[in-house]
Amino acid sequence: MAKAPPFLILILLSCCWIALTNAELYQDPKQPVSKRVEDLLKRMTLEEKIGQMAQIDRTVASAEVMEKYKIGSVLSGGISIPSATATAEVWIDMVNGYQKGSLSTRLKIPMIYGIDAVHGHNLVYKATIFPHNVGLGATRDPELVKRIGAATALEVRATGIPYAFAPCVAVCRDPRWGRCLESYSEDPKLVQTMTEIIPGLQGDIPSNSTKGVPFIGGQEKVLATAKHFVGDGGTTKGINENDTVISRDGLLSIHMPPYNDSVIKGVGSVIISYSSWNGVKMHANRDLITGYLKNTLNFRGFVISDWEGIDKITTPPHANFTYSILTGVGAGIDMFMLPYNYTEFIDGLTSLVKNNFIPMSRIDDAVTRILRVKFTMGIFEKPLADYSMIKYLGCKEHREIAREAVRKSLVLLKNGESADKPLLPLPKKGLKILVAGTHADDIGNQCGGWTIHWQGQPGNITIGTTILTGIKRTVDRETEVVFNENPDSKYVKSQNFSHAIVVVGEPPYAETLGDNLNLTLPERGLDTITNVCASVKCIVVLVTGRPVVIQPYLSQINALIAAWLPGSEGQGVADVLFGDYGFSGKLPRTWFKTVDQLPMNVGDKHYDPLFPFGYGLTTEPIKTNNI
Repeated sequence: MAKAPPFLILILLSCCWIALTNAELYQDPKQPVSKRVEDLLKRMTLEEKIGQMAQIDRTVASAEVMEKYKIGSVLSGGISIPSATATAEVWIDMVNGYQKGSLSTRLKIPMIYGIDAVHGHNLVYKATIFPHNVGLGATRDPELVKRIGAATALEVRATGIPYAFAPCVAVCRDPRWGRCLESYSEDPKLVQTMTEIIPGLQGDIPSNSTKGVPFIGGQEKVLATAKHFVGDGGTTKGINENDTVISRDGLLSIHMPPYNDSVIKGVGSVIISYSSWNGVKMHANRDLITGYLKNTLNFRGFVISDWEGIDKITTPPHANFTYSILTGVGAGIDMFMLPYNYTEFIDGLTSLVKNNFIPMSRIDDAVTRILRVKFTMGIFEKPLADYSMIKYLGCKEHREIAREAVRKSLVLLKNGESADKPLLPLPKKGLKILVAGTHADDIGNQCGGWTIHWQGQPGNITIGTTILTGIKRTVDRETEVVFNENPDSKYVKSQNFSHAIVVVGEPPYAETLGDNLNLTLPERGLDTITNVCASVKCIVVLVTGRPVVIQPYLSQINALIAAWLPGSEGQGVADVLFGDYGFSGKLPRTWFKTVDQLPMNVGDKHYDPLFPFGYGLTTEPIKTNNI
């Protein structure tokens, strides 16, 4: 048998080397992201591409499902967690279990695990719970919000999760909306400044970056999500998932600006709103998703549906799922939060592509965007989480940031009968103080919705400091603090209290179940205000996700504080009550007199509020706080 000439052997070896190099190009972190995406995309089958477009709930996920269907993402829904007290180790092991299934596939494309981290890593036990966004809006402090984003990213990563469904950049125009607590303000300009949380979550975007290209800066950062695109805060009567009736100019000037800022800051994903705009479901709105978000704003991350969002394109939901898939994909949605019926989605989309109802170019665009984000995240290089970051979950440094946020979020609405006779700050010594109210010693009430559970729940549901505990830790040892949740007036009069601190508010809630056309406090809280404030000098601390009806009781109250939903660090309330720090918060929302005035926002022609947007009395901290 004749031997091959040396030059031919060299050519053959070179071809083999080139082929081997090309086979691994997408796995080479030294290659540009665009080249890696291009290389991987051309290797993928239709089945593998469609799998990347599916996001499924953890309750239907397994290593076997991930491998078989090539699923691109898994999530924890608001009621889908391992357990209410699951440790970080349990979370990491669970996430890695799904990831090992993805890594068993032919191309070894890692999945990304997502979770709602809307005020800290709020579904995880022992995590730091920051004030809800409405409170952060009162701080007027974008730098603080950026630090909160960075702390949240570390805590999310501490459980092995790289993807957060936050921030909500809705401009809530009606406090009757149950999601108003997640909105920084009624004012789009204020919401725009608070998008600084995005570089906190994802990292500072390099100055030479192209607008719209996502940026996620390493293993201590997470993929963020601007939500819910667009207009969810403007629905009629604040009813969740309702219609936002507004002109195009109004939509672009009020509800769109925060998305422009989010894209500029490199946000990697955008969630579509359940709501409609002038009768057209946002999940079906190609003009705004593809035309405006992708083409006008040049967004280069991926667009994801909300939970069963495409099901709700039809009435009733899921009435024609094939139509919903066709419409949602055609509108420009790239990834679909299904979260259960993934096989129906995969089969339906496959059929639509094979029968030329959806062009392959639209599938390639969606998968390109998803892969671009995954490569940018570095998840191909480090797909499995380890235990090295567990130390960040609920750590002291993050709780101090949360405590600072509580202090800065408090808005002092009334302070004594006149400026010459302020009631606050209180002295720490020489008092006998009554602390009353349903929200004084209850972490669950203090944190509100989206805490351990989607709708939240009262009780000691996680680790933190209640407002009552904070008061007891702050006052002098000689000061007597008596807690009685709902005392009658006879009791209050008989005890010779110098002051009373009444902490009342709304029960925990989130969207839909939290929609409220009346905005009145529960009867028990109102009774406590009436019984206590009629008998002793009283400071009322409102723990709410929005302004509520308070005008009928204002004359009885000596000092009034909007504490919003402060989260796990109630010590921050006591810090300001007793003068270690001054009051500085400003209303991020107009405080109405009656609900009949709603919707009423700053700049409206007929504007007659109880307390206007931006209102907030100030006090100075006192160095020596004793009688």
